[in-house]
Amino acid sequence: MIDVKEPPPDTLVRAIQSGRLKTVRRILRHHPDMARTRFATPDPHGAARTLLHIATCPPGHYPRCAETIAALAAAGADVNARCTGSFPETPLHWAASCNDIEALEALLDSGADIEAAGAVVDGGSPLSDAVGFGQWQAARDLIDHGAHMTLREAAALGLRQRIRDCFADGRAPCQQEINDGFWHACHGGQLVAAHYLHRQGADINWRPDWEDLTPLDAARHGNAADLATWLQALGALSAADRPAGWERARPG
Repeated sequence: MIDVKEPPPDTLVRAIQSGRLKTVRRILRHHPDMARTRFATPDPHGAARTLLHIATCPPGHYPRCAETIAALAAAGADVNARCTGSFPETPLHWAASCNDIEALEALLDSGADIEAAGAVVDGGSPLSDAVGFGQWQAARDLIDHGAHMTLREAAALGLRQRIRDCFADGRAPCQQEINDGFWHACHGGQLVAAHYLHRQGADINWRPDWEDLTPLDAARHGNAADLATWLQALGALSAADRPAGWERARPG
């Protein structure tokens, strides 16, 4: 990987994000090292990125993105290259975060690592980003491609058998995992999954370290009205309405 201090040429960025493949190929033919370069950007977090990151950066869904990704990979771009900065995400993380199925499929076809670490939420795989940002189509597509799934992801997607499997054969997740699964069930608007995990002893007011939303807040944020009503009936609290002295629940 070649690191440079300058951003990529505007002409190349516009060509990548507008689907002008002839221009992309022409520039790469004359400057082949660009496909293997990580460019500096004015990003406020100091995240230098590759051309594949530019092809998948928010909001994503660029014209002819699958063909662009294939062209970049054929020119030598590393589909598993990471950006620099606080979150060393791969282009697949970015495609998952944008719910960009066309880009996601193209990256996987080009050999992207479906289990690459570096997600914003917990340093995990692209599936972690998809679930964390509520990009449910991307999450399901990654699972269909064999992505490893934890109780958290199964709960967020309401996959009942996978949730029950986590408790099968005398195995039992730790309290933090149950709480985390319950929160994600509420985040995903999955009432049946939330019911099940509540019966397993989930804390109805637990919050993850990375998000200042209670399960009730998460349900409301996702417009899961029935789930929010059920949580309120249980006595669940909103972070905004917490009483004085009520401390953030901590894992462990």
